[in-house]
Amino acid sequence: MRTLIAGIGALGGTIATRAVSAGVPVWLATRTAESARALRSSGLRVSGIGGAAVASGIQVAALEEYRGESFDLVVLATKAHDALKSAPFLSSLLSPGGTLLCIQNGGVSQILSARLGSSVVLGGVSNLGATMVEPGIYEQRNAGHLLIGELASGLSDRAANVARTLSPAIETRVTANMRGAVWAKLLLNCSVTTLGAIAARTMRQYIASSTGKKVFRRTYDEALSVALASGTRLERMIVEPIPGEDYGAWIEQVIAGYGDAKPSMLQDFEKGRRTEIDFINGYVAQVGEEIGVPVPMNAAVTELVHRIEQGQLQPAPARLDELSLRLSS
Repeated sequence: MRTLIAGIGALGGTIATRAVSAGVPVWLATRTAESARALRSSGLRVSGIGGAAVASGIQVAALEEYRGESFDLVVLATKAHDALKSAPFLSSLLSPGGTLLCIQNGGVSQILSARLGSSVVLGGVSNLGATMVEPGIYEQRNAGHLLIGELASGLSDRAANVARTLSPAIETRVTANMRGAVWAKLLLNCSVTTLGAIAARTMRQYIASSTGKKVFRRTYDEALSVALASGTRLERMIVEPIPGEDYGAWIEQVIAGYGDAKPSMLQDFEKGRRTEIDFINGYVAQVGEEIGVPVPMNAAVTELVHRIEQGQLQPAPARLDELSLRLSS
């Protein structure tokens, strides 16, 4: 498959580096021509889990420079806001029957499927932990894999073909319940990632307090209620998405899987970047309103993150105390 990877950040860059080094023919798209020139000169490098990989002589250009080209597969690996902006142009680059694979957090793939059609968009989620040390240089923090599938559910030949294409770069599995996988990861993003960013702490650190536990549980349980009320059959993502009777034991499993990771949203705060909150807790709040499920904590979390983005507040443990007060008001 003639493949274009759009977005060479932590996830897209790691996949691209391993694809090129494994001999998979891929083209890479950056936001600007200047970025493309720099990467063409320096190449790409990955270190960490999975071993070192180097990609030189890469085929990379600014996104607009691909106008008129044709690809069988476009992997959309940008941030959520950029994904919504670039998806219409990227879909115009698809050959007949081509696929746009969306691997963003939150509800991006479902939004784009509604806009562009389920025959175009394939959903994907990843648990690959990676950071971009600087443009073109990445560190992989876990083995990770990519889970892809049809958002309308069921298995398909095109999902299997995409998995075969990407497997030399990253372990790629196909699920018949992509919607359930997207929501299962969204539940964890809403709680683990967002609350850690607000508190400027890892999950293991903030969950140690009774306040952290209380806010986590309310945020997660609200999002879970929305998922179930919308008819979603949740997929397992490292932990079972529905906590059993022993909530404490379930929390320990979540901590074991995610407890020590620095939240990506906190990195956005630190670098002054716009976060993906509108596609995470904000998306839960939107769907909850549409189907009549109250989600006041997720709405409050979304509002709080926007205030931090605007410089009105700083991320700190005290932010969780403020959210906790809303629980009792």
